[in-house]
Amino acid sequence: MARIHTLRTAAEAIAGAEAILVDTGAGMGVDSGLPDFRGPAGFWTAYPPLKHLGLRFEEIANPRHFDNEPDLAWGFYGHRLHLYRDTKPHDGFHILRELAQDKTLFGFTSNIDGHL
Repeated sequence: MARIHTLRTAAEAIAGAEAILVDTGAGMGVDSGLPDFRGPAGFWTAYPPLKHLGLRFEEIANPRHFDNEPDLAWGFYGHRLHLYRDTKPHDGFHILRELAQDKTLFGFTSNIDGHL
């Protein structure tokens, strides 16, 4: 019974709000099919040259590669951009928009895929 009361209270708060702030993280992108960039294998499966070179995501994401290895840096970022653009956001994104209805929807996230 307490759960129903909590859900009803949340629904009333959403209904009465002028705007909604959604705080998300990597799970939203991963659930859409994007690789986990900080996992030990996630992005390596999407961009095999990193594995071949023995580079982790955190290493290739360093801007120094644009000076030292521009082809590698631009290839890496270009590949990521195409992943983001080609990946269809999962239904959770649409559900959030439906919940917001005519309200302003803000997203607070560490993701850079542009889906929210």
